[in-house]
Amino acid sequence: MTHLLALLALSGIVVSALALREHYRTDSSPCSINERWDCGIVNHSPYATLGGIPVAVIGIAGYFLLGVLVLCRAYRALLAAALPGLAFSLYLAHIEAHVLGVWCVYCVASLGVISAISLLALGTTIIRLIRKDPATPPGA
Repeated sequence: MTHLLALLALSGIVVSALALREHYRTDSSPCSINERWDCGIVNHSPYATLGGIPVAVIGIAGYFLLGVLVLCRAYRALLAAALPGLAFSLYLAHIEAHVLGVWCVYCVASLGVISAISLLALGTTIIRLIRKDPATPPGA
């Protein structure tokens, strides 16, 4: 599980780095697919920064933290860190769907990555809690 979670955290860093490149791009976006899918519009919108910091930088830092927690096998802390990341990613998806009306491929990929990390961290945490439960007899 550790390897899969670490790979997902690394994937999140890569996707966030691609979104950051898009944030600073001045020419046309290579992922401008149609009027509903355009990373350039999303990454140049007012919602692409938080306190002046590009959301993609926050994503890179967040995925790096998640990766460190995975490597330390701190699964409860991983879950505690992943859930706010998932909530923020869902908020950004809401902005894309209902405010901007345009989706970013990198943002959707990041939502998939943080969703997977959150679900795996939840499952791992639950399994580890069950295995340490003294009330559960071995083999039950």
